[in-house]
Amino acid sequence: MKLRLFAAIDVGSFELTCKIFEYSAKNGMKEVDSLRHRMDLGSETFAGGKLSKEKVNELCQVLNSFKTAMDGYRVDGYKAYGTSAIRETENTMILLDQVEQRTGIRIEVLSNSEQRFLNYKAIASKGEEFNRIIEKGTAILDIGGGSVQISLFDRDTLIATQNLRIGVLRLEERLRHLASNNSKYESLLDETVSTQLAVFKKMYLKDREIENLIVVDDYVSILMQKYEKEGSHTAHLDYDQFNEYLMLARYHSFADLSRKFGITEENMELIFVSSVIIRRCMKVMGATQLWSPGIVLCDGIGFEYGQKKGLLKEEHDFEQDIIACALNISKRYMGNKKRSETLERIALNIFDHMKKIHGLGKRERLLLTLATILHDCGKYISMSNLGECSYNIILSTEIIGLSHVEREIVANVVRYNHQRFGYYEEVAQNATLDRGEYMTIAKLTAILKVANALDRSHKQKFKDIQVALKENTLLITVSTDEDITLEQGLLGGRADFFEEVYSIRPKIKQKRTIGR
Repeated sequence: MKLRLFAAIDVGSFELTCKIFEYSAKNGMKEVDSLRHRMDLGSETFAGGKLSKEKVNELCQVLNSFKTAMDGYRVDGYKAYGTSAIRETENTMILLDQVEQRTGIRIEVLSNSEQRFLNYKAIASKGEEFNRIIEKGTAILDIGGGSVQISLFDRDTLIATQNLRIGVLRLEERLRHLASNNSKYESLLDETVSTQLAVFKKMYLKDREIENLIVVDDYVSILMQKYEKEGSHTAHLDYDQFNEYLMLARYHSFADLSRKFGITEENMELIFVSSVIIRRCMKVMGATQLWSPGIVLCDGIGFEYGQKKGLLKEEHDFEQDIIACALNISKRYMGNKKRSETLERIALNIFDHMKKIHGLGKRERLLLTLATILHDCGKYISMSNLGECSYNIILSTEIIGLSHVEREIVANVVRYNHQRFGYYEEVAQNATLDRGEYMTIAKLTAILKVANALDRSHKQKFKDIQVALKENTLLITVSTDEDITLEQGLLGGRADFFEEVYSIRPKIKQKRTIGR
């Protein structure tokens, strides 16, 4: 197989990074070059909402140097992603257009959940070591310049994730001028972080035992590599070992620490902030072991490229993690698990028998699954306004691994399952949906509406369901001896919308089992 070369570019809050990866059948993904440029974009964005002309010029200069390197390697493709420093600018579209015109590099802005999911994929690519660690209670602490993402594992499955706006650059910009020395600075940081972690603990940790903390960042990971074993690319520390640094930093200047550790003074301050966040998380969670896998966002970008091109094997089931997050959200809002399972079984059955008609793929099938799981989450707030409340809950709750647009699709499918369907101008008015995404909503909603009608009594009457396409009819044969007058009667309106979308009329046929 011909070697493939791919460039991953991370336009981060604190640093610009470009990694060149090589893919082969023998070695999988191998890093062949890494270019880094220290550049603080985050402080300007978080403080004023825009990047200065000087920063934009510097950004373009660095990206042009990356482009020269990419041309030299003759890469087969590239991806450039911007994170919170780009995401939170007020003039994002203008900025991205200007950069593309001046460099030829198109930067795509990652949503927070997409960014964290890429980091998570990079960690999972560590294989056996990752799988061994998550056998016990584990949390991933993904520390960025603007925010921190905490993701919890239970029995090998990602079950919950939450974003906290206590990123390193954000805290540094907010608190540094208030402290006269490192000891005071540590106290202010600890107090600020503790406030948000207390809420997180009450909502998500409860009696959950967390033994391991996996740290992903551009700060402390540098320091932790000082402890790495020879021949290893990861670092393991216990709480006491990690706390040694903070004890040292409390009574020494960043200049002294810079000389001691061989790290720039500017980096030392950010390492200090990140260290306080990590220590407080370990205390709150009761974690005793710390693991730094030594990965950055570029590793996740490279890993995802290899997956999509079929160059890397996917050993971990990331789709199940997304589903597990949705199940946890449903549980939090007292969703009906049995009803969701019935809806999922019916809806996916219809979806699978209509592949040639709807033209949707595996990803849309996952979105339909999520819609069945979250179909009734809004009842926690209002029984009479179920659709709108469900929509708002889904749109406001992060599901790691889904883009914002995908979450918008799921939220709309659930909303229109309960109320009149909104046509394009109405739906797109308050959303960032193109016509293709809108049609995905329409097609999935039509399927979910029919599935919902088939279990309108919430009694799971059907032992077996068979779906068949016959000319312009979707024949749904149900095996049951129960009275299905309600289901047949309420299918009408929902069948009308299904027919409008697909030009096919769904029809129920009862197959009795008595005497068989």
